[in-house]
Amino acid sequence: MVDDRLKNLEGDSRRHFLKWAGALGAVLAVDRARVLEVISDAAGPAMAQEASGRVTNPSVHLVAGTGGFAWFQLLWPHVEVARSGNNNFAFHAYDQITEVEDTDKELVYGPESPWRTFDRGKQISAFMAGQNQTHTDTPQAAAQIGGNSMIASVASIQRVTASLLPVIGIGNVAFGQAPGAPGISTVPDPDSMVQLFNSAASRMILEQPEDAAAFEAYYKAFLGLRAAADKPTMQRGLRIGKTSANFLGKNLAAQLTPSQAELDRYLMGATQNTLVEIAKTLITSLKAFKLGLTQSVVLRCFNDDPHGAFGDMDNLGRTVGSLGNMLNEWMVDAATIPDPVSPEKTLADAVVLTVHGDTPKDPLERNGWPDGTPNNSNWLYVMGNGYTKTGWHGRVRANGQTDSFDPATGDDVANQQADTQTGAANAAVAFAVARGDMRRVQDFYNGNIDGIVNVNPAQ
Repeated sequence: MVDDRLKNLEGDSRRHFLKWAGALGAVLAVDRARVLEVISDAAGPAMAQEASGRVTNPSVHLVAGTGGFAWFQLLWPHVEVARSGNNNFAFHAYDQITEVEDTDKELVYGPESPWRTFDRGKQISAFMAGQNQTHTDTPQAAAQIGGNSMIASVASIQRVTASLLPVIGIGNVAFGQAPGAPGISTVPDPDSMVQLFNSAASRMILEQPEDAAAFEAYYKAFLGLRAAADKPTMQRGLRIGKTSANFLGKNLAAQLTPSQAELDRYLMGATQNTLVEIAKTLITSLKAFKLGLTQSVVLRCFNDDPHGAFGDMDNLGRTVGSLGNMLNEWMVDAATIPDPVSPEKTLADAVVLTVHGDTPKDPLERNGWPDGTPNNSNWLYVMGNGYTKTGWHGRVRANGQTDSFDPATGDDVANQQADTQTGAANAAVAFAVARGDMRRVQDFYNGNIDGIVNVNPAQ
């Protein structure tokens, strides 16, 4: 029976109830459809409708500081560099490149590049964007939109999708600012992310609303979710208090912590902490998306300044191989997980990934892999899940020239600085997260980006 105290919640109280119901449903392992049914019974069909249906996509943002961004250049190289066969250039496998045919713009893969077997929408989009920020731990130049942080702007767009902790930062990340952005919850490492969810869920259940009557309504909804769990262990003994908090912590930890088998599959024997942290973040992010606990995860990664990478080709191959494999396994796993808000699809149909950093290092010089880049250029990688046009937009040419692009047409613009269209590139990210809702993107960017996005993606 609908309780008017819940039905009439507004503003923060309404969002709090939806987060609370979603979090509790997750820890009780209640199917998402059953959670929505309980919300409808307790708070009315309008509230349930608000909690269902995907209107934004979840996202993972890898931010590589202190030169670590350069590793990704070996997964998604500049086209003329990979085709050159020039052993002075910073590429490692000229005889193993693949010309990618099913992309909007030119793209070449190395042997470790991920997502080869996935559809067109899951190929990489690469945008010339930002400026070189050599030896910056918290780079932001390539991730700006309309004077705001791209990551904060994306989080603002995602707020309409209820979650326990809207955005999680791992390590020393620069979240930045944007109108309407939520606060970021930060932890020092991926293992701490699991404990952060435990703590937040426990606080949410334990935190009684100021109004005792409202608390009573929450408790009745809790009983409905408990009954929906249909577990013998849940039929008695659970009360809102310390016992519940202990249960929540144990149950969330079990559901979010990567298994050793998963880590082995992602890492392929790699033991470097920089790679282990990426693997744990990717695995836990999918588990958190599955449970509706967050919408955005930001990881500060690598920070290893690999000047000598080409001096140890065995280590280079292991590092790039592991990195490409874990990104591929992440998408393989996502394709097995039903989307919690669109169960007819999987998380592989929704997730968006971005990668940016301080400097990608010079693609035209492998000796010492210098920090400087042609014309002080930088760039941004995006897996936009069908919403961004794939391939390279702008480029570094083999002669050292850099090109940008026209966001209205998608055509390259010769001899134009990389940072000319930074805002447009990041607007494409916002477009992907907003699932093509240009009205929402225009809160942050007002230019024409028709040439770099798919207005009607095949979803």
